[in-house]
Amino acid sequence: MTPQLNYHRNADSHTTRKTFKYSRNLLKNCYICNLLQISRPMTTDSVKYPVGEQSFQKLREEGFLYVDKTRFIDHIVRGPKYYFLGRPRRFGKSLFLSTLKCFFEGRRELFEGLYINSTSWNWEPYPVLYLDLNIQKYKDEGELDDLIEHRLIAWEKEYGIEPKVMNQSIRFSEVIRVAAEKSGKGVVILVDEYDKPLVNNLHNRKRLDLYRSKLAEIYSNFKSSADYIRLVFMTGVSRFGKLSVFSDLNNISDISLTDDFAAVCGITQQELIENFGVGISELALKRKSEPMDIVNELKHRYDGYHFAPESPDIYNPFSLLNAFKNKAYGNYWIESGTPSLLVEQLKRTQTDIQRLTKVEISANMLAGLDLDSILPAALFYQTGYLTIKAYDDADRIFTLGIPNDEVREGLMEYILPHYANLQGEDPHVFIVNFRKELQAGAVDAFMRRLQAMFASFGYDRKMDNENSVQNALFILFYLLGLSVSTEFRTSDGRIDILIRTDKYIYIIELKYDKSAEEALHQIMHKDYALPWAADARKVIAIGINYSSSLRRIDSWKAETI
Repeated sequence: MTPQLNYHRNADSHTTRKTFKYSRNLLKNCYICNLLQISRPMTTDSVKYPVGEQSFQKLREEGFLYVDKTRFIDHIVRGPKYYFLGRPRRFGKSLFLSTLKCFFEGRRELFEGLYINSTSWNWEPYPVLYLDLNIQKYKDEGELDDLIEHRLIAWEKEYGIEPKVMNQSIRFSEVIRVAAEKSGKGVVILVDEYDKPLVNNLHNRKRLDLYRSKLAEIYSNFKSSADYIRLVFMTGVSRFGKLSVFSDLNNISDISLTDDFAAVCGITQQELIENFGVGISELALKRKSEPMDIVNELKHRYDGYHFAPESPDIYNPFSLLNAFKNKAYGNYWIESGTPSLLVEQLKRTQTDIQRLTKVEISANMLAGLDLDSILPAALFYQTGYLTIKAYDDADRIFTLGIPNDEVREGLMEYILPHYANLQGEDPHVFIVNFRKELQAGAVDAFMRRLQAMFASFGYDRKMDNENSVQNALFILFYLLGLSVSTEFRTSDGRIDILIRTDKYIYIIELKYDKSAEEALHQIMHKDYALPWAADARKVIAIGINYSSSLRRIDSWKAETI
């Protein structure tokens, strides 16, 4: 099931902008109800969820649940020789490469009942060279050399090669040639996480340059050994510029942002319904809920990724599998790897986080990263913390945003302690209590929490004006999952911050080194509450003053209108 696409035509430029929108009741339709066919939750222990399992052979031989992605293999074998696929971590790249490996090895018995088994493929084995760069941390300069040496020794032994030189690039070239000549078929080269040595050293220039040079030597064989190659398929986080594999191969097919391969990793809405009925039933039984409510909750927590202009709605597979295996919701993906790289990048570039909640970026910048000048928005997208929300086809501009509740909550819990002083409080507890106080209209309680939070400000930046305070508050409220707007226009001015909950509407005016009374007076004098005069919710006006000398909120005044 693909998301609803809305088209907005600009009368002046005649351009078309495609946006992805989701309803909280999207799943109340006959198609999905018929697919689920669940009238009463039932439980079973028969489903084995492959959490952390990346071996296609193991999944098939040991009866793990497998979502059939082999239709994409049919596209690949009929396409060009060189491919690159960029996806965030734990989205199924390694499993897809493992599937390709078994396929080209001719292991047809593993594909029984899958799409590719119904095609005309002859199932003759090809020589496969599999290079997994995901197994090292790359915090030592010799780790990459050691890994490549280990693989070369294994390949040389397999094909009976006695190395005549020490140069690893030349030895790799010889392995490719001999493997092709002995088998009589082109070699299939699969590289998993080709860029991990680079990604792990973005802030260590010495190691970054060393690894970039080493990888360029190894990958240069993809061009020089082209006559012996049937297929090269690489996965990673990003297509890094100025690396030989992309600068030398002008015919490489980057499928990272293509519509045809948007669902090659991750779980679509239809795949969720067709493959996880038992898991949905078990969650419904445990939570004493209806299956449709479970699917809607899964959607809000783990859905919302888009990897192409016409991308289907993609769920995070790692989080889904964990939720079904544990029969419980959790922030599984974001907790499996802290975004320390992103925080370091934000510090280094002094990026305003508010801009990352809705940012525009060109197709070229989104697809690749310049190692010498990394764009934070592109890095956030490629690592999975932002996703495509809209696409302007005429100008080739993407709009990015946070994909779902898991990422938003996880970012909040991780970034907040770096952003402000929580005085030793658990970030999760802080966030939950803050949200409860806002939703309950407990103004003094959440204002005291705000005051404590701003007692110290991180990122080596000062709150040097009203706008910086406004940005910090926006980030907090937005990542809390609240409906928040800044600079909201009224007939007589702009509201600094507007927050809407189920029961309350908060109108917040900020002042910098002035007074809370002055801020509250502005709200009342300019009738900022007038647009909600007929609203059933209570409207609360809050005037806040931030003291630069104290580096915190020193006073506030609130009044129910």
